[in-house]
Amino acid sequence: MPWKGVTVSEQRVNFIRDYRLGYYEVSELCERFGISRKTGYKWISRWEEEGPIGLEDRLRRPHGCPWQTEGQIVEELIARRKARPTRGPKKLLAQIERKHPDWELPAVSTAARILSNAGLVQSKGRGRRAHPGCPKHRAEGPNEIWGADYKGQFRMGNGQYCYPQTVSDLHSRFLLGCDGHPEISLQRTREHFVSLFRTYGLPDRIRTDNGAPFASNALGRLSQLSVWFIKLGIYPELIEPGEPQQNGIHERMHRTLKEEATVPPGSSMRAQQRKFDAFRLEFNTERPHEALEMKMPAEVYRSSPRVLPTRIAVYDYPLHYQVRKVSRAGTIRMHTKQFFVSSTLMEDYVGLEEVDDGIYDLFFCFYQIGRYDLRKNKIADIVSKVPMSRPRDLEAPRSVTHV
Repeated sequence: MPWKGVTVSEQRVNFIRDYRLGYYEVSELCERFGISRKTGYKWISRWEEEGPIGLEDRLRRPHGCPWQTEGQIVEELIARRKARPTRGPKKLLAQIERKHPDWELPAVSTAARILSNAGLVQSKGRGRRAHPGCPKHRAEGPNEIWGADYKGQFRMGNGQYCYPQTVSDLHSRFLLGCDGHPEISLQRTREHFVSLFRTYGLPDRIRTDNGAPFASNALGRLSQLSVWFIKLGIYPELIEPGEPQQNGIHERMHRTLKEEATVPPGSSMRAQQRKFDAFRLEFNTERPHEALEMKMPAEVYRSSPRVLPTRIAVYDYPLHYQVRKVSRAGTIRMHTKQFFVSSTLMEDYVGLEEVDDGIYDLFFCFYQIGRYDLRKNKIADIVSKVPMSRPRDLEAPRSVTHV
């Protein structure tokens, strides 16, 4: 009969003691201790192989698990996460699959748990979700819309500021350029765009915020840079003031850029540019994107067939437009009346289309910039009042010739 008041381990010791004394057969001992013969022989076997240690309790955890993730996959996943702390499990698995297509990879949730158990995931507090806004257009193919901006400046190791100018294709997420500037400069910005246009061709639209040098307080928010865009047949699309989420694809890239290419910053502008170049190459060719079905941006992007012209001809306005040349003072004359248009359009031509008696829509090339009232001799800035997606806005200037 089982002994009371003793632990299981003590009972095993007593069983082996009586077995060694030889007073009882194994079957009799098992009956006295209230155990099966199989259990009795198991204790005897363990004592003979391991001694007293064999009588101690053992972990009941199984030696293996048929659905457990293989060690080499776990090691690869953790190594890639440590190399790229901003990569999520879905992107990491996509990269591993490309390198090892014969591996049976775990689910995304399992990969996330592996990273969490390894201490490589930091929990984030729940914040308020802002309304994402609604961009004016959606890019359905490469080069339909480029996003451009100056990412926030930061100090480099030498104490000087760096202003990164970034340009990306909003359809393929391809990072076309990331150029570090010592200041926000129209000349440097234009030089950067010239280099991109020569390499990748011209887009249909360029979406930016309302800051310099992309926009100004002039009529139609025209700046010298946006005037140049329009002459090239590119529609300068401005997001609404205070609504950066309308250029959310580009802004999301900025967050990754900040995490991987500016912390820590380079010691100088040259060193920082090397970090930008390395980030751009890795972002385009190695980093899979969920919106692209885990493809790389470089696998989706294609250069534009519209090349940068060596000469820009005068825009050919429709015959029913009244065409006027803007003076060096930024004014034009209409039926003996003179009024100010914009200093950014000096010595350029504008067109006026009569839409009502004495009311004219004012265009620079294909881009509407205002509405003129002949009787009041006033022009109203209508960028924020009239939709910018009129059909004629989508047409490229017919006079732009590619040489």
